[in-house]
Amino acid sequence: MNRTFDIIIDSGCDMPEEYLEKHGVTCVKLGFTMNNVNYEGEGGEHISEKEFYEKLRRGAMPTTYQVTGEAAKKYMSESLENGRDVLVIAFSSALSGTAGSFFVAARELAKKYKHRKIRVVDSLCASMGEGLLLDYAIRKAESGATLDETADYAEELKGHICHHFTVDNLFHLKRGGRVTAATAIVGSILKIKPIMHVNDEGKLVAIGKAVGRKKSLKTLVERVFETKDIGEDDPVFISHGDCMEDVEYVISLIREKLPHVRIEVNYVGTVIGTHAGCGTVAIFHKGLHR
Repeated sequence: MNRTFDIIIDSGCDMPEEYLEKHGVTCVKLGFTMNNVNYEGEGGEHISEKEFYEKLRRGAMPTTYQVTGEAAKKYMSESLENGRDVLVIAFSSALSGTAGSFFVAARELAKKYKHRKIRVVDSLCASMGEGLLLDYAIRKAESGATLDETADYAEELKGHICHHFTVDNLFHLKRGGRVTAATAIVGSILKIKPIMHVNDEGKLVAIGKAVGRKKSLKTLVERVFETKDIGEDDPVFISHGDCMEDVEYVISLIREKLPHVRIEVNYVGTVIGTHAGCGTVAIFHKGLHR
């Protein structure tokens, strides 16, 4: 690992633990409560994504919480105490207070560690969109870029990280206030699937709809090819709410036009999965615009 500083991210990136370990990235976990049990955050119990989605299907209704300022400060301090500068890439501030916690912690720590450098990038990304921005930042840093060069690169690139996704059940979005109750009921009856993305402000917005599951997945892939800026070194990331068969179908459509593109797949994590539900499929890539 040819890097002169530490990188910290939060679990809103939905990246596999093996990937984070391989690249020496520290991950601070958001958490959730479910059936009066605290999971994943500071002091929370671990739960696998598979088990989490099984509980959702049985009617569990989790509630999520952000990375706290104290948790952010704890992990950043460990690097600073070891004489390492820190780059933080954070979950979109339009969707979580996590980025704000990192910014507050950075301001406080800068007073104590005056000879160290701290940069926080509000990714304006979610799920593996945040993970994709991380992937580009890691490759930039490991090419020999300084902390400032890497942070500036991430700031410039983040508006080109495209998010396209659909959900299979509108009621989780309704519970989180993303759609109205009427929209959820009518959409369920008519089998209308929303096509959504994360906009330039890092907000989750609907940009279309499709009737039926297969049509919604095809529309996602069409959106990829409308916005893509994918060269030979640019990957495509896909996250899912425990629906790997749908992901395989999406991959087959992408491979028809991009047979050699690197594709990384992982679950939509537990925190974002709380709001998106089972059956979510999301595609992330570098694009000309969001």
